[in-house]
Amino acid sequence: MKNFIEEVTWRGMLHDVMPGTEEHLMEQMRVAYVGIDPTADSLHIGHLVGVMLLKHFQIAGHKPLALIGGATGMIGDPSGKSTERNLLDEAALRHNQNAIKGQLARFLDFESDAKNAAELVNNYDWMKEFSFLEFIRTVGKHITVNYMMAKDSVKKRLNGEAQDGMSFTEFTYQLIQGYDFLHLYKDKSCTLQMGGSDQWGNITTGTELVRRMEAGKAFALTCPLITKADGTKFGKSEGGNIWLDAERTSPYKFYQYWLNTSDVDAEKYIKIFTFLSKEEIEKLTAEHQEAPHLRALQKKLAEEITVMVHSREDFENAVKASGILFGNASADDLKQLDSKTFLDVFDGVPQAEIAKSDLEAGLDIVTVLNEKSGFMKSNGEARRSLAENSISVNREKVQEGFTLTSNDLINNEFVLLQKGKKNYFVLRFV
Repeated sequence: MKNFIEEVTWRGMLHDVMPGTEEHLMEQMRVAYVGIDPTADSLHIGHLVGVMLLKHFQIAGHKPLALIGGATGMIGDPSGKSTERNLLDEAALRHNQNAIKGQLARFLDFESDAKNAAELVNNYDWMKEFSFLEFIRTVGKHITVNYMMAKDSVKKRLNGEAQDGMSFTEFTYQLIQGYDFLHLYKDKSCTLQMGGSDQWGNITTGTELVRRMEAGKAFALTCPLITKADGTKFGKSEGGNIWLDAERTSPYKFYQYWLNTSDVDAEKYIKIFTFLSKEEIEKLTAEHQEAPHLRALQKKLAEEITVMVHSREDFENAVKASGILFGNASADDLKQLDSKTFLDVFDGVPQAEIAKSDLEAGLDIVTVLNEKSGFMKSNGEARRSLAENSISVNREKVQEGFTLTSNDLINNEFVLLQKGKKNYFVLRFV
């Protein structure tokens, strides 16, 4: 057995742990679970800390369970939230579960014959047949209201943080999550639940149920909630969540998110979100501190996590795409970008739509620069800029007399105009 607690401690992934957990894990192979909210058909990077905990657990020789909260997803967890979440039907939950398992398989070994192969479970499967009367008779009688009211997640909601108070549905959440732990303890010999630090109250309700109903010993471990040094929310960009699904967040934008982390955050994240060894990280950190402008930490972090979530090819394409704005990219480099990545790279750049039929006879560059796009304020300004050799079409300099044709289209759709080094304009032919 590798020492799992030691590993997550030096990586900065340990917030709270129940006494005796380390000794318990060093005795033999153990089973632990992390709950995952299935309210979308993709994980986002906020889920990754829990996933990394499960992976380190598996690497240490233990068996990880990923619990899809199908039943709890139908209710909504009040922890850290001031409002109830949307509730899902079973078809949506099953679709989301299958999509999430595909993403988890990039991290966890589900398929091998190893004793510690990962398993995916869904609490809806054991909760759906449970009647309300049976639940309150079998489970509810073991936990007092006083015990439930003492939890921080409940106290915050009842102390006026939310105008609507707290529904009975949400109040019972900790009992249902506690019962999950009890069920997995009995059914899968699971003795440890892991989660974010805001889950401590719910997790310990589970350990309490195991103690009271089975006279057993179960353990709890939480990781810190990930923050950013500047106080803004981790895992969010201007466009919302950073998703693991390439359709929701392109590999280019995913790569850029990690590449643009601050020095302080990169030093923290590289321990949490990669499997690089302590020695490798210490060496890299020392290199970075000697020459911070080279951004060695950010580059390595972005590489490791993009390859892990997407692929080596996606990472290389993201690096190429990044070079287009800041490097000496050619027309050929531009034409290798797919439409989504092209739009991501030039996100925020002014655009104009032109009818594709206008290209049939060819478009004079002066007309394109002024009348068709508004990139230049007049034909005179367009001609002056052309005479000064400051206009490029798809990164290649052009002169007055140049005619734009369908051969110039990137992905049969775009043309990139540029004046000087930093002024871009995108033409979209529709």
